[in-house]
Amino acid sequence: QVQLVESGGGLVQAGGSLRLSCAASGSIFNINTMGWYRQAPGKQRELVADITSSSSTNYADSVKGRFTISRDNAKNTVTLQMNSLKPEDTAVYYCNADVRTIFLRTSSYWGQGTQVTVSS
Repeated sequence: QVQLVESGGGLVQAGGSLRLSCAASGSIFNINTMGWYRQAPGKQRELVADITSSSSTNYADSVKGRFTISRDNAKNTVTLQMNSLKPEDTAVYYCNADVRTIFLRTSSYWGQGTQVTVSS
């Protein structure tokens, strides 16, 4: 009923930038919080940043000042602008959204993940 599609991952040198995008589609009535999570090999998944429907934002301490999350409610998209990337940012990044469908059920949905690799 709902699909999240991510794009923008890739390989970049330390200090470089990447822009991740996620588009939600399907039987959407509205979307509350949208966010980005990441998981490195051998580590647990962690919250990177999220943003509410009213555009309030929250960031992990490790990315504050470097990453910026934004959303376009009309397009049901969320974007993560990543600047000054560090090798420790290397991970699979996952888009997440709390979606109320047109059938009036609210569930959390995940994208398939996109690889971000930062070389030193």
